[in-house]
Amino acid sequence: MTYHEDPVRVTLARPAESSAPLRVLMLHGLAGSASSWREFGPLADSGCELWAADLPWRGEGFGGWAQRHDASGWVLDAVAAVPGGPDVVIAHSFSANMMLTLLAQHAVPAVRAAVFVAPFYRPAVEDFDWQTISYYLNNFHEILLEGIKVRANSRVRPDVQLDMALKVRERVGPCGWTRFFDAYLQTPTLSLDDVTIPCLVVGGDQDPASFPADSLLLAAALPRAEVHVLPGSGHFPMVQHPREFAGLVNSFLSIGVPG
Repeated sequence: MTYHEDPVRVTLARPAESSAPLRVLMLHGLAGSASSWREFGPLADSGCELWAADLPWRGEGFGGWAQRHDASGWVLDAVAAVPGGPDVVIAHSFSANMMLTLLAQHAVPAVRAAVFVAPFYRPAVEDFDWQTISYYLNNFHEILLEGIKVRANSRVRPDVQLDMALKVRERVGPCGWTRFFDAYLQTPTLSLDDVTIPCLVVGGDQDPASFPADSLLLAAALPRAEVHVLPGSGHFPMVQHPREFAGLVNSFLSIGVPG
């Protein structure tokens, strides 16, 4: 299912230095943007052709996206916008869960490998309780604040950063939060045994949103996955530790993507 009336912008972020490039599509998380991959781009393997998507849940917002129950349709639009289709998808946070859902549904058969960055995952329905809901609802602005902090100029005062996070929370709105949390709640029901492509899972040990356990448990549930939890990293390892992140991705792509 795709929603062509709502814009999904996909642009070539960096051409490859290869006659047979590996096409890589990068998907940002909730309230992010294509610029989330700015630090990673120059460090990516030169054989990669990098494509970056701006999705309807981008930071500046696109009205009405959260009223759609199946947000994964826009990820399919992004995949379709890459000429020849992507060989690899690198997806962060909320988009990682959208991509995981599509792979479990066999909706993107041409993708040969996936990288999940700060994904949300719990293996059993019983792993969710009322405290879980309270944490992600009442601390949602703190999660958004981390994204602002990693991008904000050091001259931006903490109170201004908090005000920015609260404004972003208003743009996302209750419906946007519900779409995020519903995707998290659905993870125990995904048929991950069917996701047989090579996968890389990257988390941060200081992530206040996607806890290290999420990454470790997801990798354990996938048939062909490796996992790395970066010390000192939060929810944005590609920004906070770009060299370490790029090293992991480049190594994975060099040996983990079938020809």
